Amino acid sequence: MGNLHLGGTALKPLVILGATGSIGRQAVEVAHRVGAPIAALAANSASDSLLEMGEAHPEAIVCVADPQGSEEHFRSVFGPRVRFGTQSVTEVAALGNTTVLNGIVGAAGLEASLSALNAGNRLALANKESLVAGGSLLTRALADGGGELIPVDSEHSAIWQCIHGENVSHVKRLILTASGGPFRGRSRSEMVTVSVAEALAHPTWEMGPRITTDSATLMNKAFEVIEAHHLFSVGYDDIDVVIHPQSVVHSFVEFDDGVVKAELGFPDMRKPIQAAITYPERVSVPHQPFDLVGTDLTFEAPDLETFPCLALGYEAGRLGGTATAVLNAADEIAVAAFLAERIAFLRIADVVAEVLGAHDVYEPDSVAGVGAADAWARSHAEAAVTRFSS
Repeated sequence: MGNLHLGGTALKPLVILGATGSIGRQAVEVAHRVGAPIAALAANSASDSLLEMGEAHPEAIVCVADPQGSEEHFRSVFGPRVRFGTQSVTEVAALGNTTVLNGIVGAAGLEASLSALNAGNRLALANKESLVAGGSLLTRALADGGGELIPVDSEHSAIWQCIHGENVSHVKRLILTASGGPFRGRSRSEMVTVSVAEALAHPTWEMGPRITTDSATLMNKAFEVIEAHHLFSVGYDDIDVVIHPQSVVHSFVEFDDGVVKAELGFPDMRKPIQAAITYPERVSVPHQPFDLVGTDLTFEAPDLETFPCLALGYEAGRLGGTATAVLNAADEIAVAAFLAERIAFLRIADVVAEVLGAHDVYEPDSVAGVGAADAWARSHAEAAVTRFSS
């Protein structure tokens, strides 16, 4: 297709972090569709998928964060354009005049996000943990580095598109929608023995195992509330969540004159990815026409007693500082333990609540400060998992 020109300017080359994950694969697809060149592909492991992607994009730098002895093979395939180690990921995030799509899973994505913003790049952010764990660091890097931060989460992309062109001082309330996950409507007693397979059977979205489990506990929505606070400078009292099982309305923005705007569409992560890559223009691409006829849209309040992780997210957000990094790290350990069948599903919230309650919050001034809180939380979460599993 060649480079697509928007308003006389070619799309910036794309650096895709987490390239072999769900978001990364869709970002590659979107890049092909709109004609954005791919400058770099980064993944955690030396998988066959990364090999195939690297071979399909002969101009791209290929980064493997954790090669595990595969260096010789990857060098034989890619020669000088392959790089190894976590530092290689932060280095390609700083490649000049690029759009960095961060689809890394977990707090490991924070350094790459900071690297992109410090270099003045556009950061298309799908790594929610960057904002959850280090929101104050990211907003500072955004201001100091002169880059751009565009959210890729469907809910935050919806809000971003709704407030584009508006005076943000007139935003009164943000309303994030949540599908409710696979256990919507169940009581706690009905979830005592749920299996990993049940938790991973999301009714709407196809995602990785951690984010799918977080959707089942509503922790994913808790993270999104914290993200929205940092992205749009809105207080926690003015961020609401509603359960919307159809996942057609991706979020609402209420203004102080009573007007409410929303972004609607069929669930498709390629749309927010494309919006972040091609902004400020829109690109015409083949798509299924949206038709509301025959579509039921329903909304209900979240059940915070049955799904306490959402309330824990608000608590951590209001505490501020390292509380949100601790929330994320404890959840990551608890979810991994559940997926390994070490603890029951309902114990995820118990682990997180215990660790958050034991933490002495402080304001981190560096990645090291966030990392210290993260490490503390992981250690305490592991201890809690061991106790609950016994």
